Amino acid sequence: MLGARSRVDASGNDLYRGIGEFLSRHALSPDPAHYAFAWNVLRDADAPLARAVATLTEDGVRLTRADIERLGGQVSDGGAPLQVAPDPGEALVDRTQAQVERFAETMRLVHHETRGFGRDLAASAETMRRTGGALQLDDLVRMTGAMIERVRATEQRLEEATRETDELRAKLAEAQGSARRDPLTELPNRRALEEAFAAVAPGERRCLAVCDIDRFKGVNDRFGHTVGDRVLKAIAQALARACAGHLVARYGGEEFAILFTGLDLAEACELLDDARGAVGSRRFRLRETEACVGAITFSAGVGAVGPGERFDAAFARADRALYRAKADGRDRVVCAA
Repeated sequence: MLGARSRVDASGNDLYRGIGEFLSRHALSPDPAHYAFAWNVLRDADAPLARAVATLTEDGVRLTRADIERLGGQVSDGGAPLQVAPDPGEALVDRTQAQVERFAETMRLVHHETRGFGRDLAASAETMRRTGGALQLDDLVRMTGAMIERVRATEQRLEEATRETDELRAKLAEAQGSARRDPLTELPNRRALEEAFAAVAPGERRCLAVCDIDRFKGVNDRFGHTVGDRVLKAIAQALARACAGHLVARYGGEEFAILFTGLDLAEACELLDDARGAVGSRRFRLRETEACVGAITFSAGVGAVGPGERFDAAFARADRALYRAKADGRDRVVCAA
């Protein structure tokens, strides 16, 4: 993937090639508005826009309409989207699909062998009937040996098919997990969040929260990305514990999202504020030296999801509440009106 931090020559063909790759990666059609957004992202790898995109697309996450519009871009619904390169989870699904096809072919061969074996048995029985059972010993040995070989060949194919079935089960489980799980925190990822959002039963109360670790860039700058990754995992675990029973996902970079079900807005905000307090009370230390990293806090915005509301709209409202929390001093939860 060509990330927002890739160095390109703004006056040469590299930039145009990079724009094409960017559009393909994020499933954007060749529309002028999309070209303009990609150009603004790629022309300066150190600009705030490029850094924001790099954070959102960490670990191969694809930009959504809400992401692009929040960053000042426009998304056009016209034009055919470009071909998108598969992510690792999708690649695993493709490999598994190929194995499914091989398995189906094996079963067709077994079926063919079984049907042929049945015909041969019937022919042998007819021969014995016509001869009145007066077959020579050599004939019986030959017929029996042929039957045994056919049985053994069929049993071997069935054994291979059984083994293939077990492998398919394991690979399908792996594919489903890897396509919907963040590898660093082991939380569900953005895809899993959006699928869970769509799967909530009509009429059930839902709230969506967006959380962002405060001044996380400073942690990476001072202590390095290894420590930053440990902080991300610790926050992920703390949120998952505090919000048990609700879906906590890593949305990208230092941003998490929580889908609350069965709670109204006040209840969701209260639960998330308790989690914020628990995280803020911890004091992180470097594992190697026991040096104090200090307190790590997060800000959050929460909004109630209206009947039939799309994910992008609900996320945008929670995200605006998050920006208010940041503007009001951080380390707080703001509920969207």
